[in-house]
Amino acid sequence: MPVFALVDCNNFYASCEKLFDPRLVDTPVVVLSNNDGCVVARSAEVKALGIPMGVPWFKLKDTAKRYGIVAFSSNYELYADMSDRVVEVLRGFTPNLEVYSIDESFLDLSGFMHLDLAAYGSEIRQRIQVWLGLAVCVGIAGSKTLAKLANHCAKKGYAGQFGVCDFTTISPAEMTALLARIEVGEVWGVGRKIHARLQEMGIKTVLDLREADAEMIRSRFSVVLERTLRELRGISCLDLDEVVPDKQQIMCSRSFGQYIYRLPELEDAVASYIARAAEKLRAQDSLAGALMVFIRTNPFSENEPKYQNSITLPLPDPTADTRILVQCGLQALKRIYRQGYAYQKAGVMLCNLCPHSMVQTSLFADSGNTLRNDHLMATMDRINQKWGRGMLRVAVERAQHPWQMKRGHMSSRYTTDWAGLPKVWAK
Repeated sequence: MPVFALVDCNNFYASCEKLFDPRLVDTPVVVLSNNDGCVVARSAEVKALGIPMGVPWFKLKDTAKRYGIVAFSSNYELYADMSDRVVEVLRGFTPNLEVYSIDESFLDLSGFMHLDLAAYGSEIRQRIQVWLGLAVCVGIAGSKTLAKLANHCAKKGYAGQFGVCDFTTISPAEMTALLARIEVGEVWGVGRKIHARLQEMGIKTVLDLREADAEMIRSRFSVVLERTLRELRGISCLDLDEVVPDKQQIMCSRSFGQYIYRLPELEDAVASYIARAAEKLRAQDSLAGALMVFIRTNPFSENEPKYQNSITLPLPDPTADTRILVQCGLQALKRIYRQGYAYQKAGVMLCNLCPHSMVQTSLFADSGNTLRNDHLMATMDRINQKWGRGMLRVAVERAQHPWQMKRGHMSSRYTTDWAGLPKVWAK
């Protein structure tokens, strides 16, 4: 019998920011999106104030002063490293684990049925709290969809189980009563549009969806929602994805911290994005057969003329060589660039990806030169990984980027940068 546990970090981004500053323990904290635009994460104190996700930060300035809300720019390096540490702790509880997102992981507990699973979940919570200082909730059930729902119940304290909720110990009658209390929109995979359609059909609670006709759900929606329905009935339809599949496309794009008017600055940005995308491409041992570049002005600006364009270029041979990709990307950029516009965003996408081992090169390709290029790129990646991204780069990519996104409320990279280590003074 399959049994899954979903471990979810509570208010992950905000919790990471609080972790290294004891003064913020009971302080309302928000984390902002790129360029310090909107709220993308909230601490429990902010949620209690009724502040919604996605609200622009400039609209919260007065509220922040009134309630002492502290804002942080997104510190992706810190969050990624703390996520890796959480996963390492979780690997000590099961040999089979799926990292679902930066703050969520599914654990396969099928071989642990001889244990008290609720107590095992509490042990997971305690170890992560003691070792890392982060709070998590654990949901346990016989399918991944139910485990996700159990995690929601653990956060809300439903069924009298706060922090850990084990559906495998709940009686059928108790389960029916519990699902009748939860809105159908809380089900994993039921988005806003599907939620609205289900409401129109009279399916308002999780119980309503579980008891609905499976064939009707499939015909009106999709096989995916039918599978969700069966998972709510305790029929496990989703396996644990222990190996992350290779990406079919790799994209890198950012909004600029300030408008760009000149081609050289755009070339710097596009080259930087290509270099980052190429690193990801090589990390999954793939090659790209085509490259797309796009640029655009601010679509919401009332004072600047608007322009956007994109172009996709096929590559002569599939490659992961940053130099070749940058050369092609700059050629593409020159074809779509127009003077006189204030550019707000650019991006690149590597397409037609294929495994390195299955590439079909042209008849006249120099295999020796290709091998040397592969070694060069591997060496560059090792140096940049050890000494910091951008230590080795193509010439068109500058060391300092005036267009970089605004992060005016940035905290230190406490766990990945020597200069960011917390300082302690002894009296």
